[in-house]
Amino acid sequence: MYSHDADTRGRVRLAIGRRPAPDVPEAEVIEVATQPMLFRLLDAGGVDVMVLDGEAQPAGGMGICRQAKDEIHDCPPVLLIIGRPDDGWLATWSSADAVVSHPIDPVALARALAGLMRERLADPEAVHHDVP
Repeated sequence: MYSHDADTRGRVRLAIGRRPAPDVPEAEVIEVATQPMLFRLLDAGGVDVMVLDGEAQPAGGMGICRQAKDEIHDCPPVLLIIGRPDDGWLATWSSADAVVSHPIDPVALARALAGLMRERLADPEAVHHDVP
């Protein structure tokens, strides 16, 4: 989970709980507040799904998503949290795999994250871990 805002990270963690759906593995949520730390984590491997805050500062989640999709081999799927539903076209530009908008709806976020986790688990080429 990437966001500069500790409150946003907390709301995401609360929405995910121990697992976002009964049929997916338990989620180990790793919170990062800076772009360099996120890319260090991605370079190390072991991330199955990313949740990025599109409103994060100074580096927004949309730009980070686009960069990760362009630069990281077998980039994990991305759930992007956008500022408003009208920003959906920007999420498409960023190559996000799923999108929810602020304010965070815990049910919608958990549903979208569980869907990405299922897709990742079904991908025989993906390296699987229990870290979204």
